[in-house]
Amino acid sequence: MNFRKLILLTMVLVMGVQYTYAADIAEGKEIFLARCASCHNVNKKLVGPALAGVGERRKTAWIEQFIHSSQTVIKSGDKDALALYNEYNQMAMPDHQDLTAAQIASILEYIKSETKATEDKPPFERPGELQPNYKPIEANNWPFFVGFGGVVILLILAMVLAVQVKSVEREKKWK
Repeated sequence: MNFRKLILLTMVLVMGVQYTYAADIAEGKEIFLARCASCHNVNKKLVGPALAGVGERRKTAWIEQFIHSSQTVIKSGDKDALALYNEYNQMAMPDHQDLTAAQIASILEYIKSETKATEDKPPFERPGELQPNYKPIEANNWPFFVGFGGVVILLILAMVLAVQVKSVEREKKWK
């Protein structure tokens, strides 16, 4: 009986941790899309740098300070902050002092989950779902008309040949 209770307790704890982790990522996505996506992308540079792997490149405390007030970090003489500031044409990042450490952590979890997702995914879902590049037929598209006409002429010649062969077979049959 005690073993069953232990298993049940373990399952409840594991499910609770997974639910909390999923909520953090969802909250991070919501905040990222509302506040960061206009200048940042997870995997490519926009107005600001690509954020994939930012949790490995910088310490969380540094990221929090930079998000709360990038200009304060830059004016303090931080070499990494100055390098970013100069690399992106001295474009100042808006301050987000109202974000808590937990919200910033959820944004970092979202970035981490998106980084993994894009590394694992192929460039397209399935070959059958690719959109073809169809173009409408135009009057000045002479290679198409020459090819189409050639195919039609070959089909007509094949039909005439088939009729001729049949007529020769019939004549031989009657003789």
